[in-house]
Amino acid sequence: MSVVAANRSESSSFTDYFDFFNLPRQFQIDRSVLDRAYLTIQQEVHPDKFVNQDDQQKRRSLQMTTYANTAYQTLKQPVPRGFYLCQLAGLDPQLETNTAMPKAFLIQQMEWREELDDAKSDLSKLEALQQAVQAIQKEWQLQIEKAFDEALAPEKALEKLRCALFLERFLEELDHRLSALI
Repeated sequence: MSVVAANRSESSSFTDYFDFFNLPRQFQIDRSVLDRAYLTIQQEVHPDKFVNQDDQQKRRSLQMTTYANTAYQTLKQPVPRGFYLCQLAGLDPQLETNTAMPKAFLIQQMEWREELDDAKSDLSKLEALQQAVQAIQKEWQLQIEKAFDEALAPEKALEKLRCALFLERFLEELDHRLSALI
């Protein structure tokens, strides 16, 4: 195991996923820097490199690879990264029990659902809805970034993250509907 990988495998050498990849603890990250850090770590600790090592090194390699994968999956997308930042700030997202969202957003959700139902298999209507929701999603991400990076309350970011999570799921549903038509 390389010196870098060995240092990373010591639990005291990093405090969180951001530290693990040598990234600042903030919502806005440089995805290419994250990607490079992830690939570097994977190249150093991948289990295939340790097939001829003792069991302890094999286990450490597997643990580091698993941790790197989890950290990367969490940080690479804005919504999971935002929820992770909230957790680091001591907030419990309570996704299963707390679905509170602004009233205007709830009304907008119902309108989008109606549009989705009305569009059925109309490709142009579905694509227009997708573009509209993607534009709203970008706006929400900017609001989330502002809430985190301008040191506003993480609680405000958490509310916005719940809305952004709905947008992600709704866009996935739209993508499935569009894929079925194409």
